[in-house]
Amino acid sequence: MNGGIYLIQGNGELVEMIEEAYSSEDLLQELLAKYPNLMAGGQIDSESPRRWLLVSREVSLPSQQDGSGRWSVDHLFLDQDAVPTLVEVKRSSDTRIRREVVGQMLDYAANAVVYWPIESIRAQYDANSQAQGLDPEERLSEFLEPDSDPEQFWQKAKTNLQAGKVRMIFIADEIPAELRRIVEFLNEQMDPAEVLAVEIKQYTGQGLKTLVPRVMGQTAEAQKKKSTSPGPLIRWDESSFFKELETRHGIDIAQTARQILEWAKKSVTSVEWREGINGAFTPVFNHNDKDHKLFSVTSKRVIRINFLSYKEPFNLEEKKLELLRRINIIPGASVAPDSIKGKPKIELSLLQDKSNLNQFLETFEWMIEEIKAS
Repeated sequence: MNGGIYLIQGNGELVEMIEEAYSSEDLLQELLAKYPNLMAGGQIDSESPRRWLLVSREVSLPSQQDGSGRWSVDHLFLDQDAVPTLVEVKRSSDTRIRREVVGQMLDYAANAVVYWPIESIRAQYDANSQAQGLDPEERLSEFLEPDSDPEQFWQKAKTNLQAGKVRMIFIADEIPAELRRIVEFLNEQMDPAEVLAVEIKQYTGQGLKTLVPRVMGQTAEAQKKKSTSPGPLIRWDESSFFKELETRHGIDIAQTARQILEWAKKSVTSVEWREGINGAFTPVFNHNDKDHKLFSVTSKRVIRINFLSYKEPFNLEEKKLELLRRINIIPGASVAPDSIKGKPKIELSLLQDKSNLNQFLETFEWMIEEIKAS
C-alpha cells in the first residue's frame, strides 16, 4: 500500500496519515454496521443522497419456497425508498474478491427476489433492533420522513423485491481492477437492479483514524438508467416552506400553518425543518434530554400525528388513546383508534376554523404539561 492523507489539527500541527490494511474482515463489517454512511450515499445519488437502515448482519437467505436459510448475506440495508441493498464485505487480500464473490452475490439477488418474504426481512429487522436495546418502530420512525407511513414503507420494500429492484454492493479496502470492470458492466446491463462497489480505505497516524469511501461502477450510461431521484433535495426553512405552501394550496392554508408555527415558537423547545422533496416542520419539546416530536405540518397540507415515535409517557397506549380522544373532539376529525400504531394525518384545512385550531393547540399544550409531569 502507498499514499497518504494529511490532517491539519486545530493547533496547526500537520499529521501525516498512512494507508493501513484492516486487521480483519470482521472489523470492516462492524464499522459498516455501526456507520452505514460509509457507503457514501451522496456519491451514489448526489441529488437525493441514499440513507441506510440496517436490517441486520448475517441475514439468512433461502434457495427455495419456505426453505431454511442456505446463504448468509453480510449485511442487508434498506434505503429511504425501501430498496433492498445486499452488501458483501471482503478484504483485498482475499482472492475470492476477484470473481467468486460476483457469482455469490448474483446467487443472493436472484433468490432474494423470488424466495425472500418481506415478513422474514421485517422479523430480522425487529430482532436486530431489539438485540441492540432499540425499539424497532421508533427506530424506523426516526429513519423515515415525517409524513411517511411505516406500513407503506414495508409494502414498498416488498414491491421492490418482487420487481427485482435491488441494489448489490461490494465493499473492500481496495477494489481490484477486475472487479471494477465486472461491476461497471453489470450495472450498465441490469435494470432495475443496481450493482456497485465501494472502496473504503483506512488511514492512521498519531492515534487518529480516517476512513475514505469511494463509489465505483457508475458509468454515465448506468447513472442515466438508474437515477433514483424523484426531484432535488431541498433544505427547507420558514421562507421556502411558506412560499411552497401558499403557491400550492393558497394563502388561507398557509396562514393556518403560520399560526401553528407561531404557537410552536412560544410553546416548544425548537422547530425542526425537514430536508427532502416535500417540506415539513415539526415542533419539538425537550424534557429531561429527550426530544418529543409532537406533530409535523407538511407542504402537502396535512398534519401528521407522530404516535409511532412518541416517548414516555406517550409511548403508553392509554396516553395515546387520550390524545386521540382530544384530537377527535375537533369537528371533522375522525382518526381511527388503530392509528395510534402509526402516523395518522388530519387535513390542515380542518383547522382554518378558529375554534378548531384552538382545540388542536390546546390538545398539544395538554400533552406538553403531561410530559413535564412525567
